Amino acid sequence: MRVVIADDSVLLREGIAGLLRDAGIDVVATVSTAPALLTAVTNHSPDAAVIDIRMPPTHTDEGLRAARAIRAAQPTVAILLLSQWVYAGHALDLLTATSAGLGYLLKDRIADLDDFLDALHRVANGGSAIDPEVIASLVGVTRPHGPLATLTDRERDVLSRMAEGRSNAAIAKQLFLGRKTIETHVNNIFTKLGLEPASDDNRRVLAVVTWLRTNQPTT
Repeated sequence: MRVVIADDSVLLREGIAGLLRDAGIDVVATVSTAPALLTAVTNHSPDAAVIDIRMPPTHTDEGLRAARAIRAAQPTVAILLLSQWVYAGHALDLLTATSAGLGYLLKDRIADLDDFLDALHRVANGGSAIDPEVIASLVGVTRPHGPLATLTDRERDVLSRMAEGRSNAAIAKQLFLGRKTIETHVNNIFTKLGLEPASDDNRRVLAVVTWLRTNQPTT
């Protein structure tokens, strides 16, 4: 896998690069600004780009805008967004357009190397990876009488992992349940949320997150 890393913090940028190289991943460029990121992606055509959402000069959404530009110009480049804080709207903006080859993680997740590498590989292979804390912020704040309120605690656990991009088999392993049991929960979730079942993991993540965004309180 060939990766470009964009983060204005030299310590974090080079730290990630070192971790990825130790894991056998080819880091072809490390940059500190959005323009340099776009140039690096154009010159190297990497498999994936790891991008900090907030970069110079305003430290607001330069990385996010660069990710959109990359997705428009080179849609085969997977994108793993990094953020210091939970900004669910940022992830949802991209996810509601396409969830394939897209990830959104909090920077704290990097400390768990196995999780971080798993997310990067999943995204590079065309899947999705959304930070559990981001999903919790979406699932946890709901209208008291909305459809999410009809889900059982177990169904909410399954929904959270679905939105992270986990397959039924992976969810079953995480929750120590049988795969058939997970399939039943998933079908119940689709029914309660009024979503059409989808076998493709990316499409079902997109469907769930789109629904969550549509049904969030406006406050």
